[in-house]
Amino acid sequence: MLEHNLQEIKERLARASAKRGIAPEKITLVAVSKTVAAEQIQKACNLGITHFGENRVQDALPKIAALPLGPCWHFIGHLQTNKIKQVLDNFMLIQSLDRLKLARALQQEGEKQGRMIDVLLQVNVGGEESKFGFQIEEVEGALVAVTAYPNINVQGLMALAPFYDDPEEVRPYFRSLYRIFKEVNIPGVEMKILSMGMTNDFEVAVEEGSNMVRIGTALFGERA
Repeated sequence: MLEHNLQEIKERLARASAKRGIAPEKITLVAVSKTVAAEQIQKACNLGITHFGENRVQDALPKIAALPLGPCWHFIGHLQTNKIKQVLDNFMLIQSLDRLKLARALQQEGEKQGRMIDVLLQVNVGGEESKFGFQIEEVEGALVAVTAYPNINVQGLMALAPFYDDPEEVRPYFRSLYRIFKEVNIPGVEMKILSMGMTNDFEVAVEEGSNMVRIGTALFGERA
């Protein structure tokens, strides 16, 4: 099933990339592996997937320990400040910098460890009260504030989009974030990654400028 699902995802990514006029290799697939056992993650690795996303530190750590070689781990959940050290010890990229208080705490730990911390600014593109992240209109100000922290390296933006049965309804949100991504002109900020699109809407996201998609259900199947 995993091999079949991955092939289908690759074909869908190829079609979406062709519509945008880019090579599908330009899109990074992050396999969202929450609730997925280490054995399944290893099978996905064997099929060539190298990036995995987890949103709960305590669930991720045993898997990371079981798979010490190979995967690049992305933290994609709401990060509590008391979990920062564990995340920095185990994840290559924090996609969910969703508040300035977290940026301050990351800077303190980065300074303590003498290291740079790669992050994406999480944007709540639909302005939903149930979701964390900066509002669209807050992005520029947040980027300016975060770049004041010398140990934080902003790599780009991550979209938390509203869920619609028809992914076409999400298109305007992705388009507006891509516009910001392209127009950012802040010293010290190089926009490299635009993480937009999940199982339900990743094709639309790619058509609208995403270069990283976070896919779980379409790859691993429905989770309990």
